[in-house]
This record gives sequence, C-alpha cells and structure tokens, in this order.
Amino acid sequence: MPNMSNKSLADGKILQDVVDGVGVITFNNPDKRNAMSLEMWEGLGEALTTLRDDPAVRVVILVGAGDKAFVSSADISQFEKTRHNAEASEEYSRRSAAQRALLADYPKPTIACIRGFCLGGGMQVAMLTDIRISGSSAQFGIPAAKLGIAYGYDGLRHLVSLVGPSWARLIMYTGMRIDSAEALRIGLVDRVLPDAELWDATMEIARTISGNAPLAIKAAKITIAQALKDPADRDMAAIKQIGIECMDSADFREGRSAFMEKRKPQFKGR
Repeated sequence: MPNMSNKSLADGKILQDVVDGVGVITFNNPDKRNAMSLEMWEGLGEALTTLRDDPAVRVVILVGAGDKAFVSSADISQFEKTRHNAEASEEYSRRSAAQRALLADYPKPTIACIRGFCLGGGMQVAMLTDIRISGSSAQFGIPAAKLGIAYGYDGLRHLVSLVGPSWARLIMYTGMRIDSAEALRIGLVDRVLPDAELWDATMEIARTISGNAPLAIKAAKITIAQALKDPADRDMAAIKQIGIECMDSADFREGRSAFMEKRKPQFKGR
C-alpha cells in the first residue's frame, strides 16, 4: 500500500510529505519560480486537508522547490485566460478562496520557509502562515501596482498586521522589492538565516513545536487570531472553551508530572 504521507498533487507541482511529526508541503514548479496556478492552489488545499486530518502531524512547513523562489507570484501567464477582467478575476479569486481560508484558519501551526523570491501571491501564502523563517537570499514584494491589479482585503489586512500601515503603503504604492534584512527589520519575517542553514533551522523550530502540547498551542493560535479581530467580532466563548479543554486535558496532567519528575513530557493532544 502506498505511503499516504508522500503525495504528489497538481501534476507534481505540489508535493506533500511527513517527517518526524512535521508535515511538509513543497511548491514544486521551479521552472516558473514556483508561480502559483489555480491547479496548484487546489493541490495545496488537498495537501493541507490531508495533513490537518492526520493525527501524527503536529505542525506544517510550506517551502518552495529549488533555491530561486518560495512562490514568485501568481502565474501571470494564466492571467490572459483566467484574470483578464473583473468578472474573470472574481472567478479566479473564488476558486482559490477556499484554499486561502483553509490556510488562514488552519488548526495546526504553520511555518513558511522562504528562499529567493516571495512576491505577490507568494507573499499572500507566506503571510497566511503563523511564522516566516527566511534565508538571506529572500526578496519580498507585491507588484500589484505595476500590473494594475488590486491586491484584496485579506492580503492587505495581513500585511498591515505585520508591518503597519505606513510600510504597507510604501510596499503597495511602489511595488518595490525588499531584501531579507529589511523584511526582518519591519516585521515581515521573524528570523533570517544563511540559506545553507535555513532548512535545518526551520525543521528544528517545527520539531520543538511538535514536542509541545498541541492543545496549548491551539489555545494560543485561537486566542491570538481573536485578538487581531475588532472587539465586536471576537469569539470570547471559543477562547474560554479551549482554556477549559487545556486545563481538563491528560496533557496538562502529563506536563505537571513530567515537570515534577524532571523528564521530557509525552503529549498526546488530548
């Protein structure tokens, strides 16, 4: 029987793997600098769903194949066919909306591991993840103003929440490229490492997360997401509920026991 954890989707342009309790999704279109097509968005959704439903997976890394790009943009060669006017663009957005929502509301921690170009649609993917770890080669930008397209509310909301309104305006109005050092300084990425060390460092963070109590991480993820919403939109009941689940969990008992016994806890996520 084939290993369900190793899957190739979207004609091999999305790869899905599991290593040590860490799910890995690879954007595998290096000839086009991993430009995102609709088929790749749909493959991404399928991979995210499989890893979400796999109890062995505690955290998910998104990474680009090769060393040239994370995701360089949406596949502009498709635009003539799929996004040539408002109506077609609306359909394109609708078809990728489910996958974007899946990543935005993902119940497990997500990490973007970024080498090379992270532009446009690639920035959207990276900003939807919880944590962004960058190689020193990375370049960031949103060239929407150079193409004459509006970037969309969700993407800009995430950008503003990371870098603030002034930098969001500068990035959007100029379409400029930002290097990894600048991206770190303005808060667009969380850590920058030499490219050669990037993957091991990202896996190390993922393994650390994977060893912690899943319910406690879920509580943090839910609470931070609610804190970013307008007060009227916050689901305080969801925050209270996950707090109760944590305090009543076997993992909380295990955490206490492990601490007292000076050993590494073995968390089960319940």
